[in-house]
Amino acid sequence: MRGPFLRACSIAILTIALAWLAGGQALLGRIDPALAVPLLAPPMLLLAWWQRRDPASARRITTLLALALIAAVQAALALALAGAAAALQLLLVALTGGVAALIADALVRWRPSVRALPWLAALLVVPAWFGAGHALLAVLYRPAAAPVDTPAATMLTGLPLRWQGGESLTSMIAEGSNDDPALARLKRLGPVLLVDSLTDHVPPPGGTLLIAHPRALAPRELVAIDAFVRGGGRAVILADALSGWPPRHPLGDPRNPPVTSLLTPLLDHWGIALAAAPAEDEAAIAVDVGHRRLRLSSAGRFGGLPSPCRAFVDNRVAHCPIGRGEAWLVGDADLLFAPLWRPLAPGAEHLRQADTMEWLAARLWPGAGQATLRPIWIRARVG
Repeated sequence: MRGPFLRACSIAILTIALAWLAGGQALLGRIDPALAVPLLAPPMLLLAWWQRRDPASARRITTLLALALIAAVQAALALALAGAAAALQLLLVALTGGVAALIADALVRWRPSVRALPWLAALLVVPAWFGAGHALLAVLYRPAAAPVDTPAATMLTGLPLRWQGGESLTSMIAEGSNDDPALARLKRLGPVLLVDSLTDHVPPPGGTLLIAHPRALAPRELVAIDAFVRGGGRAVILADALSGWPPRHPLGDPRNPPVTSLLTPLLDHWGIALAAAPAEDEAAIAVDVGHRRLRLSSAGRFGGLPSPCRAFVDNRVAHCPIGRGEAWLVGDADLLFAPLWRPLAPGAEHLRQADTMEWLAARLWPGAGQATLRPIWIRARVG
């Protein structure tokens, strides 16, 4: 039994190390067992080669022991580092690991007339399994879009999320709207109505409002926002005391986003104050809000929050009931900046750096932003 146990331990250690180093766990700050799926082929091929002379019963026992050890260690890591059981992900790893083991065993025991064929097949299986594994995870982690009949989320922003391409009107028309990745991502998750003013575009009943670091608003627009929320509306407000959004034009150009939040009159009316982040608080940080990972950059803090409000991550995020409605407040408009949340590869939802767009979608459209699998983030430590 000692030989099979050592082999199983070696395969388990190899698989977990591959998931940590090459699967993206260390890079992304996650402990998802599912990230091991695309990397299961090499360990299972090695195990099949090690036990190629063993009887079938012994091979099955060793393989099952290896899969059990992989699941046990991954479960322990997920509980210790993230406080999550990860049951569905562990089941996925066990099932796909069993399939990989069957394929590996068949390849190792294949005896074709050309002796090099099994080696060639193994060389093809590894990249094919890698690609298929990532394709499977991309589907399982992909968040659901809003139902077709969902009212549009009305968005008001001073950030350069549209007309990104050209410096002149001619070039802008030639290139089209060329949406910023944040706006394009939101539009894939649900309907968005981007407006320049709320005076004539108050969200419809059942709709939501996304205010992302807007330019100075007229008093009647501030009144419209307050009336919409108090009347039962839902709003997400990104108010940055000191925006770090990269300007595309020379300093002082009015086309650049506002440097600081211009929503002070609205927040004052709600009894809320926004303080800038300390000067030394410049690096992007990871924070957890409701089991979702957000990445903030120089986020301000909300003070004087009324008692019904709930504060998160040292007052950088707040949730406040206002009248019959509610507002989520985030002290950072850079939350939408693509490098802080975009997946490592286009379309690879399972390799995302944060849950920013999924978190926003869940608050803008009921039923949106959920997926079969969710990232299991290593706990963030925030002062």
